[in-house]
Amino acid sequence: MADAPKEQKTMPKGRIHLLDELRGFALIFMVCYHAFFTIGYFFGWSWGADIIKVLYPIGPYFAGAFVVISGISSNLSHSNIDRGARLFFIAYIVSIATFLAVGNDNAIRFGILHMLSVCMMLYGLISRIIKPIPIVVGVIFNVILFILTFTVSDGKLSIPFLWEMQLPLEWYQTDFLYPLGFIRNGFSSGDFFPLLPWLFLFFAGSFFGRLAVQKKLPRFTYKSHIKPLAFIGRHSLIIYLVHQPVIFGVCYLVQYLMKLGAH
Repeated sequence: MADAPKEQKTMPKGRIHLLDELRGFALIFMVCYHAFFTIGYFFGWSWGADIIKVLYPIGPYFAGAFVVISGISSNLSHSNIDRGARLFFIAYIVSIATFLAVGNDNAIRFGILHMLSVCMMLYGLISRIIKPIPIVVGVIFNVILFILTFTVSDGKLSIPFLWEMQLPLEWYQTDFLYPLGFIRNGFSSGDFFPLLPWLFLFFAGSFFGRLAVQKKLPRFTYKSHIKPLAFIGRHSLIIYLVHQPVIFGVCYLVQYLMKLGAH
């Protein structure tokens, strides 16, 4: 019993700053990606499109990191259902705003905010049911499902280079299954993160995040390393909401000044 107070003092406490820093780093990449995409494809400046071609292959890795961190953080929330419901409302405000700003073809129908909000609510509903599942089993099972369903939007389940199975064509001929990844020909969304496969990556993160609740993450994760990144990570939602209008505003200003200079 004499050792108990000493052990308690050595337990890591406080916010997991590394999660904020990693979220901030992923968010910076996302903002840069959207900036170059806007420059290249909305304003027609070819150098933006050239940069996007370089960034495109690594984009899913940063998106995946963002989703995993959100899954980990779900263990640290008092009410994932309430948090998810609020985010769901915000996500559809974004959908309406993008529809009005850039038209039907480029409106965000089911982007990363939509997906994360549904994942949060689902986690809130079933977290007690899946609680008995061991951490390792939950992480591995969900990673396998993520890999299997990564090609759902292409009409199939697959294990890269080993196996694939075509899914029923009828699932891809509706106008309401796109949140699951079953998209018909001609579907478009300015930002698209279907529940399949991303739901499983979120849940893999949620299982891993139990270590955070149990204070079993490495000590360096609780220490602050790069404060600006952590600040960005802590304010990721507001930055996500304002970054695209800012990008468009700057591009329109530059375009206007270029026209003035040409005259």
